[in-house]
Order: sequence, then structure tokens, then C-alpha cells
Amino acid sequence: MPFLTAETTDERDSLATFAQQQIDQIATALHRLDREQLAQIPSASEMSLGALARHVLLISERAAESFHAAPDAPPAPASTLDQLMAEGTISSEALREKDTADSLIEQLQQAGAGLAAAIREVDLETRGPVPDQPWFEGRTTWSLRWHALHLIEENARHAGHADILRESIDGKTAYELNALAAGEGWPPAGW
Repeated sequence: MPFLTAETTDERDSLATFAQQQIDQIATALHRLDREQLAQIPSASEMSLGALARHVLLISERAAESFHAAPDAPPAPASTLDQLMAEGTISSEALREKDTADSLIEQLQQAGAGLAAAIREVDLETRGPVPDQPWFEGRTTWSLRWHALHLIEENARHAGHADILRESIDGKTAYELNALAAGEGWPPAGW
């Protein structure tokens, strides 16, 4: 069952591989959900799995742009979340009209691969600008090494959140979903 992170060769490969693995785990939590389930808010959280997936896509794609642009700031996004909602491109639950579990899984896998590639291409000692957000108060720059570690930490939180949301929807857990997404039966022999 493909659950553990793949073996790595060095620090940069480790950071890239673990960053991608966390995003892949979020994608796995969406396996075989319908549109209604993607939008469902099944717990005390205010997020649906679809909204969580959209959030991870946003931060992962923006982070990859930051790695490519460092030491400069990445270009400003074409549209803000508020603009996309006003245009109707994203609904109030943060899903786009055409989002499906399969389309979000594919986008998450692409975002994870893109982020991993960006991490593999940079000098980890390079310092880049910190986004102007209140939760980064007091920082103006960070090393790309620290940024990569922060993304792993942040997406690990999101992967755990996705696990709780998914289990609340239909009782499926990460081990089962990893097996099913890999085309394997559940439970494995001997469990």
C-alpha cells in the first residue's frame, strides 16, 4: 500500500518529496467523492474537503511561484479570492462550478509535482520575501529551506484535517483510501 513517503537521496530531494507527499495525501482524501460530498461540511470545521483542496492549491501554486522568483517577490496573482467569488468563478464553499473529485485530485497532484520541482531547482540558502500576512508578523525574508519546511508543516496540518473531514463523511480512513486509490483491495490480507 503506497502510504509512506518514498526514499530520498539528499536534503533538497527530502524537502521536495515530503512537500509533494503531503499534497498527494490531501488528494487521496478526495478519492471517489461526489460533488455533494466535496461541498459537505461534516464536522465543527467551517471547511469542506473541496474548499480545503482549493486552499491547498492556492498556497502550493503561489509557493512554487515564490521559489521560482526568489530572491524577488513573485508576480501578483491575476485575481484575488474576493474577485473570483464576485465573478462567480468560485462559489461560497470555494468550489469552482466544474470541480469534481477527479479534477481536484489531478490539480493537486500537478501542484505537488510543481512545488517539488521548484524546491529541487533552488539554492535553499536563497532568501525570499515573506508574504504580507498577519500570521507572518515580524518576518520580512526567509530562507527557501525554511519556506519548504513551513510548507511541509502547513500541508501536513491540512492532510490531517482532510483525514478528519473524510472520515466524518463516510468513515474511510487514510490507509483504506491509499489502498483504494492505488487500485488495491481493502482490507489487505492479514489485517
